Amino acid sequence: MSTDSLDGGGDDGTVTERQVRERLDRVTDPELDTSIVELEYIDAIRIDGDEVHVAFTLPTAWCSPAFAWMMATDARDEVEALPGVTRTTVELHEHMHETEINRGVNERLPFGEAFPDADGDVAPVRAELDEKARLARQHDATGTLLDAGLGGDQIVSLTREDLAFDDGRARVWVRDGALAVTVDADPLERYLEKARATGLVDDGHPELFRTPEGDPIDSESFELVRHRTRSAGVNMSGQGSVCDALHEARQADGRPPLSMR
Repeated sequence: MSTDSLDGGGDDGTVTERQVRERLDRVTDPELDTSIVELEYIDAIRIDGDEVHVAFTLPTAWCSPAFAWMMATDARDEVEALPGVTRTTVELHEHMHETEINRGVNERLPFGEAFPDADGDVAPVRAELDEKARLARQHDATGTLLDAGLGGDQIVSLTREDLAFDDGRARVWVRDGALAVTVDADPLERYLEKARATGLVDDGHPELFRTPEGDPIDSESFELVRHRTRSAGVNMSGQGSVCDALHEARQADGRPPLSMR
């Protein structure tokens, strides 16, 4: 069996496109909380020894420069985390701020230096979008548990210690550990990723799921919180439909360039 079949690397230990693409699959469009690989934003991957070049295009030339910056820096950092990669350059195509973004990301500048007229850094924007994604992912995770037969009172009492993950499945312990159900791990793992990013896993409170304000959920409020988390997912889904349509237009034969330069 080749090394590539085990970890995505080549038989000689060199970095492969498969490895790079797997790392890029961890990068999301922060507004849609969907992988940039799944969204087909990636135009090209070029590997030259220990250096990697990634080119990508967004659905429009006027996508938020803060969002584009986050995707570009996340792509750079994810690929550079691969063993054997010493440097990654990222090239954004057909965007009204492509020059500033490409220079800033590849020269490792802070956002404020690349955009001196910007009102602050991207960190508050990222935090707001992470919180929105946390709510949407919570809705998916609690829906998976409801489908498995758990009630709202059981779900709101769950803690991180009640979950065990193994080979794509999650075992969820309820009733003080006396009963366990097994579900698909993906919705719970995705939720935990954003719960960590928003500080909910390490804030001293054991409850796994929270209100949009970050408070524990009482059983009487479970359905209301479900409704509120559903709204976050619906909003992202609506934005995603618009971006899908714009993306298809970008790829259409004979379409004009998207760049506004």
